[in-house]
Amino acid sequence: MTNPITLLVVFGIVVLLLFLLFYPKRGIYWIVKRSFIYDSKILIEDILKKLYHAEDNGNTLNSNDIISSLNTNPKKILETIAEMEAKELIRFENGDIKLNELGMEYALRIIRVHRLWEKYLSEKTGFAKKDWHEIAEKMEHKIDSVQAKELANNLGNPRFDPHGDPIPTENGEVEPINGKPLSTFTEGTVGRIIHIEDEPEIIYKQILAEDLHIGSHIHIIENNEKRIIFHSEGEKFVLAPIVANNITLSELQKEDVSEEAIFRLSNLKENEQAKIIGISRECRGEIRRRLLDLGFVINTKIQVDLTSPMKNPRAYLIRDTSIAIRNEQAKFILIEKIKKHAKSY
Repeated sequence: MTNPITLLVVFGIVVLLLFLLFYPKRGIYWIVKRSFIYDSKILIEDILKKLYHAEDNGNTLNSNDIISSLNTNPKKILETIAEMEAKELIRFENGDIKLNELGMEYALRIIRVHRLWEKYLSEKTGFAKKDWHEIAEKMEHKIDSVQAKELANNLGNPRFDPHGDPIPTENGEVEPINGKPLSTFTEGTVGRIIHIEDEPEIIYKQILAEDLHIGSHIHIIENNEKRIIFHSEGEKFVLAPIVANNITLSELQKEDVSEEAIFRLSNLKENEQAKIIGISRECRGEIRRRLLDLGFVINTKIQVDLTSPMKNPRAYLIRDTSIAIRNEQAKFILIEKIKKHAKSY
């Protein structure tokens, strides 16, 4: 005969397991169920984004294209595509997948959150540029429309993200990017960088390594099938066409530009004098505020005061005060060199 105490213990264990499994909203069953629903939601949103970007670039995608671009079980992807078609988010045309009106609206909501979040990361945090996209990829699935509106208001309702991509409005309106890829311009063109594509990651990292910034003026010196050479802010750049293709340029009239007179503070040599003409738009948040607090403001005269043995950092003389900053920060400060015959200070 079974011991009553043993039965009581077994009964208690069973009750505890049922409690852990099915406790309302917090039990293992509900957690797993929410996880499944959430994973399905993420997959739908990722597919919608891929379709939007393809259509925006004048391309089309079929089921195989989506399967090859996502690190997910192909069967799950096909099931999700069928679900999206049933929900009238997408439709098939000659084997290609197209966004319906509902799908387009949904995709724009996700893209709006993604770009707002990148703007937030650039303005309010110290995360490196190379990390913005990956973080925003995760957060775009967690924020609803109400939270997105609050985020936009907090940021001052920006029109563009830090890469120069337009941020869709609440109504799904998207401003056009009025420019062309850098690789399409001829020698002698003068223009301003208005957009830097952050995908694919391997090309974006090459652009970051060159310290190229949105808003910078450039002057193309050479353009052929092997390389593109241009000057910007006192420096010479050489890019492969495939890299230059991810940089969008807005052409300027030469008389509207004084590119030859603009340099980065990091290029200022000893015994040279200069005047600060601004801080790059790429310098944001705490770093920008710190530079302004230190006195790196427009029309302030500046010269090299001291250079460390490794030439980084360097100290600059500003209003009779020696201030040391690293070259990585000095590259954000734009200057106009004062000719030698100009009056000394």
